[in-house]
Amino acid sequence: MKKEALFVAKIGGNIIGDKKALTSFLEGFSKIEGPKILVHGGGKSATQLANKLEVKTEMIDGRRITSAENLDIVVMTYAGLVNKTIVSELQNSDCNALGLTGADANSILAKKRPVNFIDYGYVGDVVEVNDGTIKMFLNQGITPVYCAVTHDGKGQLLNTNADTIASEIASAMSKEYEVSLFYCFELQGVLENIEDKNSVIEHINLKKYTELINANVISDGMLPKLQNCFDALQKQVSKVHIANADFINDSRTKHTTLSL
Repeated sequence: MKKEALFVAKIGGNIIGDKKALTSFLEGFSKIEGPKILVHGGGKSATQLANKLEVKTEMIDGRRITSAENLDIVVMTYAGLVNKTIVSELQNSDCNALGLTGADANSILAKKRPVNFIDYGYVGDVVEVNDGTIKMFLNQGITPVYCAVTHDGKGQLLNTNADTIASEIASAMSKEYEVSLFYCFELQGVLENIEDKNSVIEHINLKKYTELINANVISDGMLPKLQNCFDALQKQVSKVHIANADFINDSRTKHTTLSL
């Protein structure tokens, strides 16, 4: 029996921070037929609020160190302003969205990242996705909108990478759905040359991925993003793409497709 199609998309902070781009993306997302899930970050907005409140923001290799003060800002920004802005815009486009953290309905359980060489603070690594609960929302015609906040089941909220949340949700839902996962951001895809915005690598498999890493073409923030892509594919997610947010309105735009 053929599985029902499920569309999972993740949008990043640069799209969220651009009102015109965000509105255009959400209008396109709302028009997608069938069940769908949206995951979003909001690091740029969190940093702006931290600066206003004179709270120090510390990043190591592009990853946020989440102190107790920073966790408060992350939750206020991600689960509050950003999440509810997205939900209200989707409602305006007749998409019945529900804004959630991983703590809501025990959707996404995580554990605090152990301290090895770096103490990331209140950062969580996903342990389990409650696919039954998410399916219940989908069956009611509700579109879940997850921010990058999870919980540990013991009363502690945790800041969790949104790319990872998208990958883990897509992987968990692939047991019952034919899942397509899209990472949508400001670039057209993975670039051969970061200085040339048109140098999109249109297809990357595991062999090509290794070659690109060895040639130092892929580094910094793109490395974990691609690792999340391949983790999803290895867990039976059907399709994974990295694309510009405009891809939601025109699938003919150049983008990167991932495969094993």
